[in-house]
Amino acid sequence: MKILALSGSNANNSFNEALLKFIAKQFSNKYDFKLASVKGLPMFKEGEDTPESIQTLSKEIEDADLVLLGSPEQQHSVTSALSSALEWMSCATHPFRGKPVVIVSTSPMPQGASRSQSRLKSLLTAPGFNAEVFNGDEFMMGNAPKQFDENGDLIDKSTVEFLGHFFDEVDDWYAQVTK
Repeated sequence: MKILALSGSNANNSFNEALLKFIAKQFSNKYDFKLASVKGLPMFKEGEDTPESIQTLSKEIEDADLVLLGSPEQQHSVTSALSSALEWMSCATHPFRGKPVVIVSTSPMPQGASRSQSRLKSLLTAPGFNAEVFNGDEFMMGNAPKQFDENGDLIDKSTVEFLGHFFDEVDDWYAQVTK
C-alpha cells in the first residue's frame, strides 16, 4: 500500500512530522511511505489560479492509496497552514474525493491534539472533499517533547505497541472501504 504521510504543520521542529517519520520507519516493511508537508505552501486566495505546489501535492494525494495526516492543533482547530492547503484543494483540485484518510496527532499538551482531529474529520467529509475517513481507534499522543529519543524514536513501548494495533485496524478498515 502506498501511503502519503502528510504533515499538517509548518513548524521547523514539528512533533507531528517527527511522529510521521517514526511511523514510516516503524512500518517500512509493511507499507510504502512518501513524506509530504504543508510547510511553505501559499495561503489560499479565492479567485486565484491554483499554485503549482498545490497541484503537486494534489497529485501526490491522488497517487497514494491512503493519506496519513499528522495534524497538530492550534486554537482548538487545525493549523492555518493545513486549513489553507485544504481550502485550495477543496475549491480547485479535489484529490480527497473517495480517498481513504487516517489522522494521527501529537501535541505538547496532554490531550494530544484531539480537537484538531475532530475538526479535521468534519472538514474531510464535507462537500468538496468527500474523503473516506477512518473512525476506529484514534491515535493522539500528548506530552510530545517527552515522547521521542534523540534518534526520533518513541520511548514508550506501549505507545509503539498501540501503533501496531492501530495499523491493524487501519488495514481492516482499508480492506472494507476499497472493496
